[in-house]
Amino acid sequence: MAEPERLPPPPFWRTRYFAFDVLPRRPDLDPLEIKRIIARPEARVVQTDGRIRLYGYSETLRCFLRVVLLSDGVTVHNAFPDEQYTS
Repeated sequence: MAEPERLPPPPFWRTRYFAFDVLPRRPDLDPLEIKRIIARPEARVVQTDGRIRLYGYSETLRCFLRVVLLSDGVTVHNAFPDEQYTS
């Protein structure tokens, strides 16, 4: 499966979908928190399609965030509060 086109930093590598669809709908997402979760996730899960789920606690939102990376391990494709995740 071909991966989506990606945009370079700042703040980090991201898909066009993340930049133009996700962030405008979720203005409460903090790019600095996303960068921190990418650097030091509390959990990391590889999906069957090769994409990578990272989990980390957001002090700003007071919940866990799920950050989904493309299979390259660096490009952010999605990020959202994950009410189902518990550490």
